[in-house]
Amino acid sequence: MKVAIFGGTGKTGQHLIQQALDAGHQVTALARTPSKLTLQHERLTIMQGDVQDAAKVNEAVKGVDAVISVLGSSPNNPELGVSRGTENIIAGMQKHGVRRLVVSAGAGIGDSNDKPTVIDTAIKTIIRLFSPKAYADMNRVSQVVHACNLDWTIVRVPMLTDDPKTGQVRIGYLGKGVGIRLARADMADFMLRQVGDNTYLRQAPVISN
Repeated sequence: MKVAIFGGTGKTGQHLIQQALDAGHQVTALARTPSKLTLQHERLTIMQGDVQDAAKVNEAVKGVDAVISVLGSSPNNPELGVSRGTENIIAGMQKHGVRRLVVSAGAGIGDSNDKPTVIDTAIKTIIRLFSPKAYADMNRVSQVVHACNLDWTIVRVPMLTDDPKTGQVRIGYLGKGVGIRLARADMADFMLRQVGDNTYLRQAPVISN
């Protein structure tokens, strides 16, 4: 399978690229700073470019079978940078007839299936208070993906860790059988498996260890 990955220079993204290659996929990764990716492989194409550049995004998604985005918002991102990049990804996919989209978001981004506990609500309030722009950006990502006509899955995640891959992931919704931590390696594994699995098509589950 040919897969385009956005956000591949981050900690989760590097797990994702390595796991995709290990699984035999052909990978295209768009990176603003390609030197951050030290992986080299005959099935890995690293393109220099920014997700804000629609032309570069179009080039990255042309001819692929699925797209995975682990773009994350931070104080260094332009305002609404991730959601604008996601709009470019969706537009490129629509232009080239690519259907399968898997994107990540924080567990604090709400879903109608959630039954948040008091602790969940408190954490969400803290995030919105101390990182209002990042929260608004990722919330808009969810809105943009929900509104598109692609075969999407939003994978929502809690606090990420650098723990080794366990291969054991709990899947649910806020307040419904999920924990508060997740190894990045397990996150990458779950997201990668979604490109060939429609179980969570047009859904936004939360996953945790």
